[in-house]
Amino acid sequence: MELGSVLHFLQDKTILITGATGFLAKVLLEKILRVQPNVKKLYLLLRAADAKSATHRLHNEIIAKDLFRVLKEKMGANFNSLILEKLTLVPGDISREDLGLEDTILREEIYDQTDVIINLAATTNFDERYDISLGLNTFGVKYVINFAKKCTKLEVLVHVSTAYVSGEGGEEGLILEKPYHLGDSLNGVSGLDINAEDKLVREKLTELQQLGATEKEIKEVMKDLGLSRAKLYGWPNTYVFTKAMGEMLVEQLKGNLSVVIIRPTIVTSTFKEPFPGWAEGVRTIDSLAVAYGKGKLTCFLGDLKAIVDAIPADMVVNAILVAMAAHANRPTDDVIYHVGSSVRKPLRYNNLQDYGFRYFTAKPWINKDGSPVKVDKVTVLNNMDSFRRYMFRYLLVLKGLEIANTAFCQYFQGTYLNLNRKVQIVMRLVDLYKPYLFFRAAFDDMNTEKLRMAARQGGVETDLFYFDPQHIEWDDYFLNIHLPGVVKYIFK
Repeated sequence: MELGSVLHFLQDKTILITGATGFLAKVLLEKILRVQPNVKKLYLLLRAADAKSATHRLHNEIIAKDLFRVLKEKMGANFNSLILEKLTLVPGDISREDLGLEDTILREEIYDQTDVIINLAATTNFDERYDISLGLNTFGVKYVINFAKKCTKLEVLVHVSTAYVSGEGGEEGLILEKPYHLGDSLNGVSGLDINAEDKLVREKLTELQQLGATEKEIKEVMKDLGLSRAKLYGWPNTYVFTKAMGEMLVEQLKGNLSVVIIRPTIVTSTFKEPFPGWAEGVRTIDSLAVAYGKGKLTCFLGDLKAIVDAIPADMVVNAILVAMAAHANRPTDDVIYHVGSSVRKPLRYNNLQDYGFRYFTAKPWINKDGSPVKVDKVTVLNNMDSFRRYMFRYLLVLKGLEIANTAFCQYFQGTYLNLNRKVQIVMRLVDLYKPYLFFRAAFDDMNTEKLRMAARQGGVETDLFYFDPQHIEWDDYFLNIHLPGVVKYIFK
């Protein structure tokens, strides 16, 4: 694999970015504009009814973010003209044919001018409605590839997936960078048919509408349907199931396109650029950290020796850009890149427990009344049996309330319903996240390491396009970069 300058590759390129308001897309957009302002054009596909609402989203959800502070300082008075000149907003929807582009003139322009497509559009909600997740994460890929085939000068399509398409990773060992093919399942169950899944969803929606189901009822049925279909074929949740099916469609439909699949692990706050610690969107490990800091997390379910595969957002973006340059106009390549840390710089839950205790002891969370929260070590429930014993006390209380309700004419109904709702939420969350709390496998990154080696040996500006997790010191990163960033940008 020969690699030249990534800056040179980006110069005069026209790039279509889908999912432009997402966390990674923003970091990617900022990076390109900051390091190569001579990029020709960036088409930003985002969900919007029209150009006016797309412009509103650009200004409020993208360039208003603190992430763009360094670029604004660098460009000064020229920042707005850079945005006007380089960015073209594309109101659309990847879950529709032609990406939902109503403007035929703009659509033809994109077909004629686009050199690179980076597909970042997705729903990352583990407990999403099946119809929504299937539309975006699976069929959205089909529509992106169909669109890419109409781009006459396209050099490469980068599809961003997730390393967790591998499923639960329950056994220790390496999860390889290998593709999925139509009909594959994780548990050996045969019969997975993507079009049949779509038909199942449509029939269920029609049935519910004919029965007069409410929107809330339809939502719950769709969520349960996604989870049950995922588990039928061995995936732990709707998100990774639909992302895996999306990868299957890449393999089936790509034809002569140059396609790269990037599989990041848990994407965390920026390591270095444009500045350390920028974060957006709630990740599970961040929710746990802040709940602990606020004194609301008294116990933790999980194996403290289990691997937490985290990777900073700027490293993921750099890997995307280097892979893009490496595989342009190389349709014979069939490559998947795991972008994570579990092989080269493993991080475990016991590390996170230690970092949380040290950080919130040194910088306690301040309550609304001005008092600091004192944190203690949490009770660790290291297997499902201990969790069930822990939950048994709440189930006993529920049973007692149920009996009392009967005896006292539903006097305790409000208390019963409230506690029952909380117990049901906890049980569902455990069902969704349990696989990751006991994750013992590591993600092989041999392909990614070859890419890093090619970058070092070639003409890549490795000081700008770094993505080696061995450069991360986790203590310093979590205590001085990530946790302060999460508190500042997400839970401020």
